[in-house]
Amino acid sequence: MRAIWKGAVAFGLVNVPVKVYAATGENQVTLHQVHKADGGRIRYRKVCSIDGEEVAYEDIAKGYETDDGRMVVLTDEDLDELPLATEREIAVEEFVPAEQVDPIMLGKTYYLEPEKTAAKPYALLREALQQTDRMAVVKVALRQRETMAVLRVRGKVICLQTLLWPDEVREADFPILDTEVTVRPQEAQMAASLVESLAADFDPSDFSDAYKEALESLIEAKVTSGRTVSVPSADGEEKAEGGDVVDLLSALQRSVERAREARGAGGQAEEPAPKKASRGAKAADGDEKPARSARAAKDADEKAPAKKTTRRRAS
Repeated sequence: MRAIWKGAVAFGLVNVPVKVYAATGENQVTLHQVHKADGGRIRYRKVCSIDGEEVAYEDIAKGYETDDGRMVVLTDEDLDELPLATEREIAVEEFVPAEQVDPIMLGKTYYLEPEKTAAKPYALLREALQQTDRMAVVKVALRQRETMAVLRVRGKVICLQTLLWPDEVREADFPILDTEVTVRPQEAQMAASLVESLAADFDPSDFSDAYKEALESLIEAKVTSGRTVSVPSADGEEKAEGGDVVDLLSALQRSVERAREARGAGGQAEEPAPKKASRGAKAADGDEKPARSARAAKDADEKAPAKKTTRRRAS
């Protein structure tokens, strides 16, 4: 795998230099748009809507259209000047109970690999997340755009999973859900029996993409039978920053002291939440926390997964 980002996880005064790798990838059959008559690839030219001229790549900028139809032109230089405090840092904002993170907000997953000098602080962060059953809410800039994410543990690796911003999650505003319906006990019992009859432990290898398999078979049949056309071909690591990791014990101690001072509490630190069996359900309530300057004050409000084929079962 090739790293897409290098930087450091920063929590308190501890920095963990890491590399970021995509944890998932598309595995679909790639199809192109072609001319039906001869198989030639369909090409698109970038043409200006005003003068009709083709525009070179270096002359293309981004634009924002206002409500009254005017265009705000944004050049690469304009965008490069925007501040990105998290450009080379995964900044931990807080640690939250795992069950409080609504799955609807979860996005793309990445693996974090520690640099050679960061094996110990990486393991320390991993163990802390596991023992407290919490996720780290972080901010990070990936591909020049700041995003919110969480750090969670999968086996021995720490995963960075992006989150949607609160205003990107839509409400299910369906009036029919407010309609009162009556479910008879016999119906509820029968539905529960159906669920139990199909109950199983989830194993993703039990499922396959039937459409992809059929498409591959179709392509192979056409290749084998010679139903193809010949088309002429068209012409046409940065060193990780950081240095030596600071002494972990003293850094952690100072971080705890600073956190207590920021919260205005000189007493005992809050005890970690006990482990819970389920992480899927969102907690109904929680202790109210003071606002943090590093967090935006927002109100809580990648493709739908492919349809799975029928589960294979032994007869």
